[in-house]
Amino acid sequence: MRTAAALLLLGTAPALAGTWDDLAPMVFPGAELLAAGEAIAIEAPYRSPDDARARIGARIAPGPGAAVEEVTLILDENPMPVSAVFRLAAPAPGFVFEATMRINGPTAVHVVARLSDGRHLMAEGFVKTSGLGACSAPPGGDPEEALATLGQMELQLLPGLPGASPVMERLAKLAEAPGHLDLDIRHPSHSGMQMDQVSLLFIPMRYVETLEIAIDGAPYAEVTGSISLSENPHLGLTVPPGSHRAEVTMTDTDGTTATAATALPGY
Repeated sequence: MRTAAALLLLGTAPALAGTWDDLAPMVFPGAELLAAGEAIAIEAPYRSPDDARARIGARIAPGPGAAVEEVTLILDENPMPVSAVFRLAAPAPGFVFEATMRINGPTAVHVVARLSDGRHLMAEGFVKTSGLGACSAPPGGDPEEALATLGQMELQLLPGLPGASPVMERLAKLAEAPGHLDLDIRHPSHSGMQMDQVSLLFIPMRYVETLEIAIDGAPYAEVTGSISLSENPHLGLTVPPGSHRAEVTMTDTDGTTATAATALPGY
């Protein structure tokens, strides 16, 4: 059986982009996708202010008796629709993520959570864009600088949820509520559809393939990326209450690896 991550790693081709009815059985073969209702809230702009760096996220809270094992973000009309997969090492009662994505054109957004009880919950949104094709837009930075800094990461381990206000962060710290990890990665995230503006040749595909995240020395999550990740992507995700230290190992599709770590002050 091909999982969402397997489809992504195989290089989901542009021909796969299309309606959700076409995509769903290919990405989740044999699974019954249930309407999530209030269990999943997608956070996305009504109209992307920057198609090359649109912030997309979701909050998943399945309720009593179920826990989150895996979350898949799908941008239906992107050339590689399966845009990110978050796989947790141990089921969690809830999960929140956000990431900066390329939006190639107006698209439906689907978030599917696989739960510990075997259910797949699905929520749907829609993002309007300028329709200029962010996946084929020229790189925004200097190519030599991009290669020189590729793999550099900045991490922050903070209380509260991604995007939460300082007041909520203080309350979360007092209540031992989940915290979050903010991660900024220096990577050109070449889509394979971009053209070098000097040579006029296509730049080979190269993007963040996996992020292995450890919390307090134990595996916590694995994130599978795609060409939908923006140049120099930002990711945020919840971590367990009381987390003190985070370590991230990045591997890109060329086999380059990099590691970074951070800790709460005082640890």
